[in-house]
Amino acid sequence: MFRLQGSKVLAVDMTGDAVRAKNGSMVAYDGQMAFKKMSGGGEGIRGMVTRRITGEQMTMMEVKGHGTCWFADRASEINLVGLRGEKLYVESSNLLATEAGLRTGTSFTGLRGASQGNGLFTTTVEGHGQAAIMSDGPAVVLRVSPQYPLSVDPGAYVAHQGNLRQSFQSGVTFRTFMGEGGGEAFQIRFEGDGLVYVQPSERNTIAGDV
Repeated sequence: MFRLQGSKVLAVDMTGDAVRAKNGSMVAYDGQMAFKKMSGGGEGIRGMVTRRITGEQMTMMEVKGHGTCWFADRASEINLVGLRGEKLYVESSNLLATEAGLRTGTSFTGLRGASQGNGLFTTTVEGHGQAAIMSDGPAVVLRVSPQYPLSVDPGAYVAHQGNLRQSFQSGVTFRTFMGEGGGEAFQIRFEGDGLVYVQPSERNTIAGDV
């Protein structure tokens, strides 16, 4: 159902079925398509309330019809992730589209500093089907094993899947070490067995100047 045309455009072939995509990401379509904006990232009123509380922003639309629809967003690179019952954790701004059979949700991922008690939340995608995630530049998929934990700059983190434990380490990050950061900086540490998607460019994060 999902296929890439180049690295920055997602083509979805539909025969009466539906797909969920980031609002406003449709760039072209042929055939007959219907578009509907979804509340709370497609999770209804409960999802909308949860996202308002957590600050995790995601506005989705449902596209249904017969034909081919093409999606893209700010010339971002697109990666296809196939899920077979497992859960994918992805930053909401990096989620482009999911097959209709996949469920989206919001997950609490930890605290940024026990003194402040600020919570971090991320979007989850779960079930059987394909998801399309975006990255600023070609994403790199890094394997985490029990022998080799991984530390990631929050601005470069895109998504992760597998049996991973996530923690936050305050202190020196890559940018702070190079004299480009300030304030309370932290890294995301992954332990266990799974995959982490990172991008070769850093976005602004909720921690501000990490």
